[in-house]
Amino acid sequence: MELSAEKSQVYEKEMLACCGSTSFAKQMAVLCPFTNLNDAVGAATDIWFNKVDVCGWLEAFSAHPQIGKPNSGSHTSDTFSQWSKGEQSTAMATATSTTLQELAEWNSLYKEKFGFVFLICASGRSTSEILDELKRRYSNRPIIEFEIAAKEQMKITELRLAKLFSAQSSTTAAAKPTSAVAKAGEDRLSTIGAHLLSPPDSSQTQPPKRTRPPITTHILDVARGYPAGGVEVLLESWTGHHPSPTFPGSDPSGWTLVGSGKTDKDGRSNPLMSVVDAVSPGVYRISFNTGQYCPSGFFPFVSIVFEIKESQKFEHFHVPLLLSPFGFSTYRGS
Repeated sequence: MELSAEKSQVYEKEMLACCGSTSFAKQMAVLCPFTNLNDAVGAATDIWFNKVDVCGWLEAFSAHPQIGKPNSGSHTSDTFSQWSKGEQSTAMATATSTTLQELAEWNSLYKEKFGFVFLICASGRSTSEILDELKRRYSNRPIIEFEIAAKEQMKITELRLAKLFSAQSSTTAAAKPTSAVAKAGEDRLSTIGAHLLSPPDSSQTQPPKRTRPPITTHILDVARGYPAGGVEVLLESWTGHHPSPTFPGSDPSGWTLVGSGKTDKDGRSNPLMSVVDAVSPGVYRISFNTGQYCPSGFFPFVSIVFEIKESQKFEHFHVPLLLSPFGFSTYRGS
C-alpha cells in the first residue's frame, strides 16, 4: 500500500529526529509504519550500516551538538533538539565550570583531528565519564574512530526509536522494553528502560565505590594543542613537623613520596596512588618534569600544592596541568 505524500513526510520527519541523515530518514519512511520496536530497530540497523553512505554518516554526525552546547544542526527539529538536551541531562547535572571548560578543549582537539563532532550515547553518563571516553578515543586512528562514531549513532537511534514508540503507546506498554532492546546489552537496556518509564533502581541512589585513584592528573600542551606524553610525574604528601608546609617552604624534607609515574600518549599519568574509598586529608604536591619535556621552556619543573580537607576525603581530585613554554595553569577537575 503506497503512502500518501503527507503521511510519508510525517514519517520522514519522525525518523530524522531519530537520526540526522536524510538518506536514512527517507529509507525508513518507505517502510513505515512499523508494528513494533523490534522491526523498527532491525530495519534501522540494516539501513544505517548497509545502505547509508559515508556522506549520510557525516550528515548524521553533524546534526549533533557538542556535549555541553546547544543544538546547532542545520536541519534538526524541535524533537531532535529536545531529545539531545534530555540525553545530556545527566552530564549537565554533574558538570562544573571547570569540567565544561575541559570538555570544550577536548571537543575542539577531537574535531580538529577527526573532522566531526565527538559522538557518544550520552544518556545516563556523567561529565567525567564522557571526558574519560573522549580522551581514550582521541588516540584512535581516524578509520577506527569513524566506525566507533557510527556505532554510537546507532545506539542513539535505537534509544530514540524506543522513545518514539513509547510516545505512541500506552504507559503500560511503554514501561516494558522489547526483546530487541534487551539484546542490546545491560548498559543500553538500563538507559532505554529509564526513558520507557521503568521504575527507578533504588541501588542507584547509593554512593558508588571508587574505580580509580582519588588523585589523578593529565597534561595538555596548549602551545601545540596536544596531550603531553612521556612527562615524569611525582605525587607527594606533607608529613613534616608542622600541620602544613609554610610559605615559603622551609622544610623540604617534610614531603613523602606517595607515587610516581609518566604520562602516556593521551597526556594521562598512570596511577599515582592506590584505589581507596577515603583519601587521607592533608596537603599534597604534584610535580611535573617539564624541563625534560620542553628543554627550551621557562620552567625546569612545575609543582602544584593543594589541600584535601576531612569533609572532602570521599571526593575525587583531578589536578591537570595546562602547559606552554612560558606559562602554565591548573584547576580542580573531577
